[in-house]
Amino acid sequence: QRSPSHAARASERGSGADPVHHVTVEDGVELIRGMRVTTRGTWADLGAGNGTFTRALARRLGPNSRIYAVDRDVEAVESLRQSSAKATSLIIPVCADLTRPFELPGLDETMLDGMLIANTLHFVRDADSVLPRLVAWVRPGGRIVLIEYDRRAASRWVPYPIPIARLPALARSAGLTTPAITATRPSA
Repeated sequence: QRSPSHAARASERGSGADPVHHVTVEDGVELIRGMRVTTRGTWADLGAGNGTFTRALARRLGPNSRIYAVDRDVEAVESLRQSSAKATSLIIPVCADLTRPFELPGLDETMLDGMLIANTLHFVRDADSVLPRLVAWVRPGGRIVLIEYDRRAASRWVPYPIPIARLPALARSAGLTTPAITATRPSA
C-alpha cells in the first residue's frame, strides 16, 4: 500500500478572481513543508501548469532529484521546458492529459518516490477512476501529496470539487491510507 497520503487544503474566499493564479512558489513550499517529503528521489507533479508547485517541490527535494512535470497545456509544458534548464533538479516536462493513459519518459520499470497533484483533481470528472491509475506509478511506501481547494459548490475554476469529507473514500479507491491534512492556507 502506498502511504501515507497527505492533503493540503486551500480555502477559497470569493473575490471572483481565478484562485489558482494567487499561489506563489513560496506558498507551495509552505503547503508541502509538513508532508514529510524526503530529499532527492523521483517525483511527478501532475497538472503542473506553469510550474509553481514543480519549483516548490524542487526546492524541497533539493539538487539531484528528478521531477516529471505533467500538464496537457502545450504552452505551459514549453514554458516548463525553457525554465527547467536553469534548475538544479532534473525537471522533465511531459505534455499529457491525466485522464488518459500516458508515459513518463525514462521511468521504465522504476517507480516514483512520490506524486504531487496540486489544484488538479477538481478538473477531473471521475477522480475515483483516474487517481488509482496515476498512483500505480508510486512505489509502496511512497508519498502522494494532494492539494485542493476546500469548497463544496462547483464553479468555473473548480468544476468537480473534492470536499474534505470525500477524501478518505477517494484515497481508499486508489489503494491509499486515510489522508492527513497537514496544511491549510486561505486563497486570495
